[in-house]
Amino acid sequence: MKRIDKILSNEQFREYLKKTAEYEKDRIYCPHNIEHALDTARIAYIKSLETGAKVSKEIIYAAALIHDIGRCRQYEDGTPHEIASVMLGRGILQRCGFDAAEIDEILTAVSEHRAAGKRSELGELLSFADDVSRMCMLCGARATCKWKKEDMNMEVTY
Repeated sequence: MKRIDKILSNEQFREYLKKTAEYEKDRIYCPHNIEHALDTARIAYIKSLETGAKVSKEIIYAAALIHDIGRCRQYEDGTPHEIASVMLGRGILQRCGFDAAEIDEILTAVSEHRAAGKRSELGELLSFADDVSRMCMLCGARATCKWKKEDMNMEVTY
């Protein structure tokens, strides 16, 4: 997955992760770091294999890596992170060799990952994986978390 390696080594991508880490240095809830992005990618890929989804591994990984890079903008100016991630992700994806159709597919899924209602196939995979990647059962901040108790991940499913 050469293009995924390009994303991971992209200077702007790393800068957005670094900025988010700075904003979240005192955060007690789940961070939006590279580990979360890779957990999301791996779970989405497993789910795609289980469901027979027609999305390539590389596209799944690209979407998962890009889906939260806009968190730094959300902290800076209040732009919802899924919108900011689309704005910031386009240039990264272009520089990493994704074509226009792939970029549209990836960014559509990124924009949908928090939305309710109908989503694209990749958007469904990304949203599902983003949610189940959180290990609520191990979280020391669970008692004050904004997630509803019934939505918390209290067992490992992936």
